[in-house]
Amino acid sequence: MMGVLAGIEDATGFDLRDCDYYVGTSAGAIVAAHLAAGQSPRRPSSMGSDVEAPATPRPAEGLAAAGLAAARRAGAFALAAAATFAPLALGLAAPGGAVARTLLLRRLPRPKQRLTDLRRNIERLEPRFDGRLRVTAVDRGNGRRVVFGSPGAPRAGVAEAVEASCTVPWLFAPVVIGGREYVDGGVWSPTNLDAAPAGRDTHVLCLNPTASIPASSGVLGVIRSVSRTAVSVEALALRRRGAAVRTLAPNAECAEMMGINFMDREPRGRVLAAGYRQGLAFVTASAPVIRTRPQPSLPRPRP
Repeated sequence: MMGVLAGIEDATGFDLRDCDYYVGTSAGAIVAAHLAAGQSPRRPSSMGSDVEAPATPRPAEGLAAAGLAAARRAGAFALAAAATFAPLALGLAAPGGAVARTLLLRRLPRPKQRLTDLRRNIERLEPRFDGRLRVTAVDRGNGRRVVFGSPGAPRAGVAEAVEASCTVPWLFAPVVIGGREYVDGGVWSPTNLDAAPAGRDTHVLCLNPTASIPASSGVLGVIRSVSRTAVSVEALALRRRGAAVRTLAPNAECAEMMGINFMDREPRGRVLAAGYRQGLAFVTASAPVIRTRPQPSLPRPRP
């Protein structure tokens, strides 16, 4: 996501820190918090080379390190849980959806691993809910989506909201905010694109990293299918409001570089570089739509 956004910036001259709104889900919440805090998207040159990892820890590193450890402990159960949750994204408006989500969340074990380092790293950026930033999570107690930073949402700091949005329920302990427990916003939808406060003449860009997972069957195939279906339904809802919506999934090169283990930090330099190239190419192919001075909303989906 960082690479793609950097490529789009360099190809258009538009500073993505000037967007009207940001909507972040899971790792996308990290990207959204960076932009809202005034940080430019990371570029391949900032990593020394296409393959060299940075010496300074990044916020995403806490998520990756914790995820690797927790995934090893969770084993096959994590995959089974993923397969159970993924289809729920197709029934966002179903009356029984929240109830089913709640029952499944309560049946999951309560991991002890927390994303403490991630929260601390986000805190160092000093982001604020200034009306532009939205971070999605799911209330573990009732299975409903909460969009922190939106009008009427529970009060929370950006760092704790981002931690909650990244808390995969079968890998990490729920995050308590205001006496309620919250987990990953991806439990509701991989993108939560419909949470963008978009209306007529709004330009919306949605990054959907899980839509190109290289798998045709099994759990990963289900997740890929859900990602594609959910973003299509949510994009249609925004278009009915009069918004111009563009969605972007990893191209073949990015998908190959990303692989299927999103917690693996080793290929991140190559992924960043591939994403940057895709961002440049995306603008070239979308010249009539991507201009240098629009004010697009930037909802961020889940990697």
